[in-house]
Amino acid sequence: MFDTPEAKFAIDAVREAAQLTRRVQQEMCTEALTKGDKSPVTVADFSAQAIVAKRMAEALPEARLVGEEDAGDLNATGEGRETLAQIRHFLEAHIPGVSSDDVCRLIDHGNAKPEGKFWTLDPVDGTKGFLRGDQYAVALALIDGGEVVLGVLGCPELNDQLTPELGGSGALLIAKRGEGAFVTSITGDDDWKPLQVSPCEEVKETRIFRSVETAHTNTGQLGQLSGAMGVEAQPIPMDSQAKNAVLAAGGGEMLVRLLSASRPDYREKIWDQAAGSIVVEEAGGRVTDLDGKPLDFSHGTSLLENRGVLATNGHVHQAALAALKAIEA
Repeated sequence: MFDTPEAKFAIDAVREAAQLTRRVQQEMCTEALTKGDKSPVTVADFSAQAIVAKRMAEALPEARLVGEEDAGDLNATGEGRETLAQIRHFLEAHIPGVSSDDVCRLIDHGNAKPEGKFWTLDPVDGTKGFLRGDQYAVALALIDGGEVVLGVLGCPELNDQLTPELGGSGALLIAKRGEGAFVTSITGDDDWKPLQVSPCEEVKETRIFRSVETAHTNTGQLGQLSGAMGVEAQPIPMDSQAKNAVLAAGGGEMLVRLLSASRPDYREKIWDQAAGSIVVEEAGGRVTDLDGKPLDFSHGTSLLENRGVLATNGHVHQAALAALKAIEA
């Protein structure tokens, strides 16, 4: 099932991008890093998008990529040029002789229009996790007619059992619409293992994923939701679409992206949800917005028709939707 040109490209590109981002993290995320300095994740973001774009141009020259990054000011300021030099340094091992102009062209290859059939990429999903040396993900998905049909996640700080293992083998996941979700190690030999969500039906035993960073979680509303559901289990702190990976493997039952009171009109970006959503669904779970509507990827770079996101093992989904309706009443 993974021998199609699109699946082969996605597996190889995410594997390479994940290994590249891990190298950036190991070399740049030191204890001496100044608080608030996001330069390592900036370098990793641009480098990963460039390598995915390069491999796409080689394997699928007609394909279109909608990435999170654009080259923008990399050549315009002194800080930008310094960042560009760092990106070139890390890409040199993957693209020998790559020039600054090459780097910018590759990054901007990800500026395609999000319509029809296209790929979407979040080169480093989970900025704070990356900077802490913790969980993050490389997320690539193929969208066709507003539906995610293929998704690949690279989670360098999970192992192939989809439990946290910092500096371990890393996890590579793939899901294809109608064909299931599978995992192998990033460094492995493609010994793919099928994924299945948790069979838990007891709502009180629901393990809810929450972001490590409190700024990313409406903790008050999440507490209200847990109370309304009668949840007794401890939440699982984790960043990025690595949460989707662990949910798909049965390591928890629910994750939710609530709306912030300060940003009630915010809509999720497609690259933040596409790969993770199909991985959960193909492992037997369910993904909707907070109103129970399926996610609609046909409205540009944002999920304009969806409020927030709810992903579960399926068994606790209705209870979660009912609780959401109750606390929003």
